[in-house]
Amino acid sequence: MVYQLTYRRPSHVPSSRESISGEEKQKSINDSISSGSSCMSCGIPEALSFERIISGGVCPPCTVRDFMNYLKYIEHAAENLQFFLWFRDYSARWENLPESEKALAPEWTRAQAAAEATGNVQGRPKRVDAQVAAILKNTDFADGAPKAAVDRADPFHTPSKTSEDDRHDMMSEGGSSMNEKTFGSGYTHHGLAEKAFDDAGMKWKPFTAQPYREEIDRIISIYLAEGSPRELNLSARERTAVLHALQNTTHPTAFRSVITTVEYSLRRQAHPNFIRWTICNGNRPRVVFARGLGIAGIFGGFLADLLITLSHASRPWRVIPFLCWFIGIATLIAAWKGMCVVLHGLHHRHIRPWELFSDDPEDVMDEKLLSQESFISQSTNSFEDDPWVARYHKRNVIRKVFDRQIWVEEPALRQIQDTIFLQALLGAFVLSCIFVGIFCAVPRGNLY
Repeated sequence: MVYQLTYRRPSHVPSSRESISGEEKQKSINDSISSGSSCMSCGIPEALSFERIISGGVCPPCTVRDFMNYLKYIEHAAENLQFFLWFRDYSARWENLPESEKALAPEWTRAQAAAEATGNVQGRPKRVDAQVAAILKNTDFADGAPKAAVDRADPFHTPSKTSEDDRHDMMSEGGSSMNEKTFGSGYTHHGLAEKAFDDAGMKWKPFTAQPYREEIDRIISIYLAEGSPRELNLSARERTAVLHALQNTTHPTAFRSVITTVEYSLRRQAHPNFIRWTICNGNRPRVVFARGLGIAGIFGGFLADLLITLSHASRPWRVIPFLCWFIGIATLIAAWKGMCVVLHGLHHRHIRPWELFSDDPEDVMDEKLLSQESFISQSTNSFEDDPWVARYHKRNVIRKVFDRQIWVEEPALRQIQDTIFLQALLGAFVLSCIFVGIFCAVPRGNLY
């Protein structure tokens, strides 16, 4: 079974630098969600939609693990999906909190976000609702507590040697390339979060009694702070807005502007490019080799027809090179779309370079990319020092052309490849008939 013969694979979507408002991004996301089966208009069937991939409803090589590997090794933007998956998990955990804890971190409304964007920001609210006041009763955060207890710093306190100055010195020396040991401490994450708040012009510290405040500090130091290991591609305005929201609350709505930008990038750029890349069943050396074979087949058909036309042979003999024309053109059309017809005949694909050196490529979980711990890990997404990189570069070209193969499990992907293969055959048949017909129409040369 194949799709319509007019099917076109997804076009490559370049990284957009255009300024798009949050409302337009959200509208685009909603349109993508509600489109359903109409997603085929973009070359992506419903079976390979963004929701199906994220929810785990697809088979290799289209799983969320494959999506993560693509973003890490090909697009170099894995932080978007890592942050998106963390936020989904965080939102689910938030919903399971008891109401008494949720009350400590109220929802960040759109009106508050709009007021922050226009600069009409109110200070810390002087009054809290009754439920929160009951929870904070007899604590330093209770309404009416002594001012010194809630001041940002005690002016009469002499800071310790490893206090503010040393923390700033440590961050300035390490920068974004701080080693894993330094990044691993919760104190450093808290310090980096405080520095991010200071850089954004925040005037007071967040409530430490709010749920998941330590985890939010880690997220700020990993994804939101300038120079962080997995810094998201945010504008200065978006970064300031989310930091101001997180200063007030740890409610998931504080990430509204950021998650909209991240999800828009994943849906409108990363996902179509991933499907387009996954359709290719061969690595680059194999595809270049297939293109060369296609051109050689076309040249062979042209040369054979030319020699027969210049001879004393009758016109029916000029039909014989049709096979060379047909094979060459079909191979070239398929290779131009990233497919090798030999691999497609077996419904196989080449194993990715980062999967090659594993005993079972289907079970590769590179650096545990999908574990919850990895979403808040201080490590970067750099892979230049991974062992497989040097080993793969040492392989000669012939070995790369004939690398190991694996079965394509996803039915929807095989269906797309069948459609492209059929298009290549039909295109090759039509063009071969035209070229052979041209040679048959030319009078024979009688040169030999």
